[in-house]
Amino acid sequence: MPMKNSLLFLFTILLFLVSCRKKESIAGKDIIDEQEYLNSTTDTLDLITYTIAEDSTITDNPANAVLGSYIDPKFGKLEAYFYTQFRLATLNPDFGDISSIKVDSFVLALEYAGYYGDLSAQTFQVLEMDESIYLDSTYYDFSDKNTKGTTLIPAGKQTIIPRPNDKTVIGEDTVDSQLRIPLDTNFAKYLISEAESGSASFSSNENFLNFFKGLKVKTQNLNQSVGQGAIFYFNLNDPASKATIYFTQGGVSKSYDLLINSSCADFNHVNIQNTNYPIQAVLTDSTKGMTEFYAQAFKHRAVVKVPEIENLPENIIVHRAELTLPIQFQTGYRFKPGSFLSVSTKIKSSDENLTALPSLGEYSDSKKHFKIDLKNYIQAVHNGDIENTGVYLSPRFFINSAERIVFNGKNTSNKNKPKLIITYSTF
Repeated sequence: MPMKNSLLFLFTILLFLVSCRKKESIAGKDIIDEQEYLNSTTDTLDLITYTIAEDSTITDNPANAVLGSYIDPKFGKLEAYFYTQFRLATLNPDFGDISSIKVDSFVLALEYAGYYGDLSAQTFQVLEMDESIYLDSTYYDFSDKNTKGTTLIPAGKQTIIPRPNDKTVIGEDTVDSQLRIPLDTNFAKYLISEAESGSASFSSNENFLNFFKGLKVKTQNLNQSVGQGAIFYFNLNDPASKATIYFTQGGVSKSYDLLINSSCADFNHVNIQNTNYPIQAVLTDSTKGMTEFYAQAFKHRAVVKVPEIENLPENIIVHRAELTLPIQFQTGYRFKPGSFLSVSTKIKSSDENLTALPSLGEYSDSKKHFKIDLKNYIQAVHNGDIENTGVYLSPRFFINSAERIVFNGKNTSNKNKPKLIITYSTF
């Protein structure tokens, strides 16, 4: 069930404002009588925790393309790759006498936007697409397209150690960090020959996309160990992300770019293989989520339910409701949590889609936990404005990162356990 971004944040704000409209005079500490706040009640509510897997996640035209693989001891193997179109830097390029052209190199450059994991070597593949993709189409984490032939990366150059933290040197220029994947110069010659053949392939971007539908960029890491690997994030809309043919003609160095920009369709594909890993046990038996439960970009959301909301006194105003979720993470470990959690719910249990709540979960590295303000959620459930379907937690960048989080359940053997403390007064 894909999470639809069309559900507006404003709708949620209005929902909670409407739900509290009859109690405006006592809606919080700052606008109620101080003595009434002092006479309020504080309770710790019981929690039910588990993990769900999404059936499908929309991944077209994301903020970041994702690429690479890692194997996590709790989640198993995550492999991510992407498809993208290219556009012409100039229409009808004139390469002149192609017999005088010597192609020096052909490079796919991808501007880094970050990474998740370690910086060990990965083996890359680049394949020419044999099916078209479109900006107005919807693509999911499981979507795939047919490709032609074998990898376009020359033999012996497929294994690269990514260096997202270093500057990149191109000739005499030093630029922001890029992954630069060498491509087959014979394929560059094929493109140049087509441009000079008299065909209409380079006369418009539409014709070019019919001739060259784009590339699938992936990895094939066959020997990764548990705890090894990374997913890399790339900004495909950065001008530095492009494929460039470098050639010499008549002793003069030249180049020609194939561009990736916002007019190009692209999407991410993600495979998660978690059979025989701890997360699979929780997905199979939700009660195991009371010991530990999980969230992971693209696929898995943590769920926290608060059944005791229904046992609260009938007429209350909630002043505070703070959910604390300790996690399992050692400082310096390569698979770290992000700074924030997205927090959502279902307005009704029959809803297929999630609605974002107005607060984010914020991570404290010193305390190794997330904290979430659930005051509006608890009040709305108690008022009957929304059903008590629980809150759904996921990495903030759900469709363009590779973050994963291990939460302690209340039955954990670890010292710190999840808790929800609320403060309310009756009227």
